[in-house]
Amino acid sequence: MLSQRVGRLIGVREHLVDPGGGGAARVPHPVDVVVVGGGIAGMSAAVVLAERGVRVTVLEAASTLGGRLGAWPETLADGSRQVVEHGFHAFFRQYYNWRSILRRVDPALGFLKAVPGYPILSARWPTEEFGRLPPAPPANLLALLLRSPSLRLRDLRGMDREAALPLLTYDPERTYAELDGRSAEELLDSLRLPDRARAMLFEVFSHSFFNHEAEMSAAEMVAQFHFYLLGNGEGLAFDAPDEDYATAVWAPLADHVRRHGGRVLTGVPATALGRDANGWWVETGGGTAYRGGHVVLAVDPPALAVLVGNSPGLAAVAPGLVARVPAFGRPGPPYAVARYWLDGDVAAGRAVFSGVSRQPTLDSVTLYHRLEHGSRRWAEHTGGSVVELHAYACEPGVAAGVLAERMRAELATLWPEVAGLRVRELRARVEARAPVFAPGGHATRPGVRTDAAGLHLAGDGIRTDFPSALMERAAATGIIAANHVLRAEGGAAEPVRSVRLRGLLARGARPGMAEPPRRE
Repeated sequence: MLSQRVGRLIGVREHLVDPGGGGAARVPHPVDVVVVGGGIAGMSAAVVLAERGVRVTVLEAASTLGGRLGAWPETLADGSRQVVEHGFHAFFRQYYNWRSILRRVDPALGFLKAVPGYPILSARWPTEEFGRLPPAPPANLLALLLRSPSLRLRDLRGMDREAALPLLTYDPERTYAELDGRSAEELLDSLRLPDRARAMLFEVFSHSFFNHEAEMSAAEMVAQFHFYLLGNGEGLAFDAPDEDYATAVWAPLADHVRRHGGRVLTGVPATALGRDANGWWVETGGGTAYRGGHVVLAVDPPALAVLVGNSPGLAAVAPGLVARVPAFGRPGPPYAVARYWLDGDVAAGRAVFSGVSRQPTLDSVTLYHRLEHGSRRWAEHTGGSVVELHAYACEPGVAAGVLAERMRAELATLWPEVAGLRVRELRARVEARAPVFAPGGHATRPGVRTDAAGLHLAGDGIRTDFPSALMERAAATGIIAANHVLRAEGGAAEPVRSVRLRGLLARGARPGMAEPPRRE
């Protein structure tokens, strides 16, 4: 496609930030590693380590793998067995590292199916469509400006173009130095955007990171704008599994690790860790301790704070980590997920996935019966539908069932037919486990390497020196953690890839060129 060819000419393509290699195909001596956490970050680390001959043990506290991408079975009142999840996740095509891990179990990624369209719904304005833009910049940005009903040429004349320049000049160091102390809300205020453009183009985007724009770093919002729109040649199109996450992702990845000699243990919570003369140990709720020369902590920020707090010996060996964790580990806003089994279907033209703007609670809608085989079979058998509603950053202290009904009522204002559908079953939950990207937090955000030899972090809240986000950041940091272990033990590292490292108009950026970041 023309936009991708032009994009490649100006360096908008996949970049290699770590070529890997540099050691033996398998570690040349016995190495034991304990990975705490069986989500994307932990399993990505485990896959790479196990393939290189490391004796890896994954400890997952929950009864199922996956973290916020987890899935588990539920039995409905009609006796049918359905698998439910923590919420819909879009597998964007610039998730190079996460897709590399997934190719271990499906080289063609045949289980990922394109999700057509990416509409943003609003009760006040016509629907905005993001999914049909050209894939690569600058064509996608130009098309957005030309096609978007939310941003006309006269609106551009009223914008503060100097304030908008950071969106085009992302730099892994300069952006955070200049903007991390400001909130995303302050940056959006400075743009002087029309209210419609702000709501439909930017606020929906910032909410997708489980943070309110008033409490999110402006630098982080610029970084994610670059990662999803202006730094990759794949576009905003995305895919999703046609089976539940447990079937499509976690069972195959766990089998892969086990086939390479690793262990994957669920229902085993880590309660403390420390280091002695024989290396690292991780104590679990059952009183068993697992030992290794290295430990990868791949848990969400609140769980990391609890684990570090329960490990007093870390103050002597990792004082820097202990000092950073209290701020890093505070929970972000709660997010809510409600899956409804309804007695009829929504209108035939409704999109499989839709973002939502300016509703008090509701942020997205997913029609699982048009996406996933298990839900489709239930809908075909009953004549109903399976609709999932998600609030990315909602009001704290409100019960899951209350939030669910608020979201359903808000959806009915957008899709009137929903009001006439009877609820046959509901599964709702609310949690606060996503990382916080607060203004001023980047300087103290921990990276993969800690100040204790052999102790590494991974997850979607961990800092990287190249653009990444959400599932991709989790996978990338898991691979980087594995690479630290492998290089220390004489094994070949795994390649790590990124979108374009700097913005199109960043100072010093040249067509086709990108400066490699320092290794984390």
